[in-house]
Amino acid sequence: MVQVTVKEGILEGELLHNNYGGQLYSFKGIPYAEPPVGDLRFRAPRPPQPWTGVRDATKLGEDCYHYDPFFGTPTQGSEDCLYLNVYTPEISPSKPLPVMVWIHGGGFIAGSGSDELYGPEFLLRLDVILVTINYRLEVLGFLCLDTAEVPGNAGMKDQVAALRWVRTNIASFGGDPENITIFGESAGGASVSFHLISPMSKGLFKRAISQSGNSTCPWAMTSMVKERSLQLAKDLGCDSKDEKEVYEFLKAQPVEALVDKRIKLTYAEANKESAFIYFNVVEEKQFGDNERFMPGDPYDLLRAGIHEGVDVMNGYTEDEGVLMISVGLDIPKVLDQANKYPEYFAPLPVIYNGKITDQMEVGKMIKEYYFKDEEVSKSNVDRLYAFLGADSFIYPAILWQKLCAKNGSNKNYLYKFTCKSEKNIMKNLFGVSHLVGDKIVVSHADDLPYLFPMKIFAKKSPRLGINSTFYRMMDQVTKLWTNFAKYGNPTPDANLGVIWKPYTLENQDYLDIGEYLVPGTAPDNDEIQFWERIYQKYNTKCAP
Repeated sequence: MVQVTVKEGILEGELLHNNYGGQLYSFKGIPYAEPPVGDLRFRAPRPPQPWTGVRDATKLGEDCYHYDPFFGTPTQGSEDCLYLNVYTPEISPSKPLPVMVWIHGGGFIAGSGSDELYGPEFLLRLDVILVTINYRLEVLGFLCLDTAEVPGNAGMKDQVAALRWVRTNIASFGGDPENITIFGESAGGASVSFHLISPMSKGLFKRAISQSGNSTCPWAMTSMVKERSLQLAKDLGCDSKDEKEVYEFLKAQPVEALVDKRIKLTYAEANKESAFIYFNVVEEKQFGDNERFMPGDPYDLLRAGIHEGVDVMNGYTEDEGVLMISVGLDIPKVLDQANKYPEYFAPLPVIYNGKITDQMEVGKMIKEYYFKDEEVSKSNVDRLYAFLGADSFIYPAILWQKLCAKNGSNKNYLYKFTCKSEKNIMKNLFGVSHLVGDKIVVSHADDLPYLFPMKIFAKKSPRLGINSTFYRMMDQVTKLWTNFAKYGNPTPDANLGVIWKPYTLENQDYLDIGEYLVPGTAPDNDEIQFWERIYQKYNTKCAP
């Protein structure tokens, strides 16, 4: 056992052997905010209370209450869930260590910072500190009534509270509070890019990595969130437009009555066989001196420039869209709608902002681009998930990169992740291997096993030795990520055999991260230019 003192009191963690080299100190279940229960449900987080004596930090805190549509698990967790975990290779290093704060994905619906998914062993081999966090999800984290009490974005404010706690306390674990990198995947990646434009987050980190998720992703923000919140109350028995009455009603409901309620307000949401996220980030209104996480339109804030002096890495996986043919979709219905209705292919920014004639025109253009004159079927499902990946992740990633680079004052790196090994198991976990076939794909989230051991999937994924191709790729990936955290440059020397050049609008440099590291320019350029033409005509906000 080992003890450290933080602002709130004394923590007792444990010293563990790292199977991948060296040792690590583990401190789990550390409260970074008051439990958001009772009158604090839906509210912005409050600082944690101090404790007396020694607090046990050897067990994880509860997950935030959620259901998981990705892996089909039932509702789980607790509302008392605002905990983080700190893993460090040294408590008293000769010089403070770089800190990497992981923000988990899960569509703002599911997930946690548990070491069952996000274990520290791979990264800590390379002398960094890893922090993983929980934050409130779905309606508990993103209810919005446009009032001072519930202006929205409580889950994002949880993340800010965690970052503030880390900055205040990480020196006690051997960390450098002036060298903090935030990184995340999917909703975690989108969260990272929101922090880069949020005034609440300014000054809390030095570097940022967005993996397969950006503020420009069509799923990252929700429209009509107040209307959804009122409709949720109505569905549960409170038919009122009075925000205070609705707030008191929802605050009194059992948690299981609130979660996994799909509040559909548009014809497309009600009828299109597709994945929608109903509660997430919103543009907040001002109420007195309330801190606002998102005080304006994210596109406007991004175009005005991300936080000055923050280095950025951003990228996507080769086959992002494999995720999008899972998430509980009825595939025969997807194929039927894709063949019958051209507007099936219309992206959300056109659906929510365009006329039905625009939706049909765009749908025809997109279907023609991906399928020519062919019917959409299981035999060409690879083209379906190529479309879904470009729509939901790949075009938004490149758009975000270009808008970020336009400001010119930040160092930006772009990557495309193409690692393939027996660890690429997401198609199996998502339950779509019967559609994808035997080939190894690089699905959404297939980058994660190259950063974290992911013990929860150990039975479904072979343990591979240090001489395996996987291990060599894992070693490359973790060195790129930790080099960036240490130096602001993923290839500060020639040790990886390549120099990864920063992205500029003129050169559009990127790195293909696969079995080998291959520099290139303008990834997937033909496809990106196609999407740019779509948005230049039908929604210029989503064009570079």
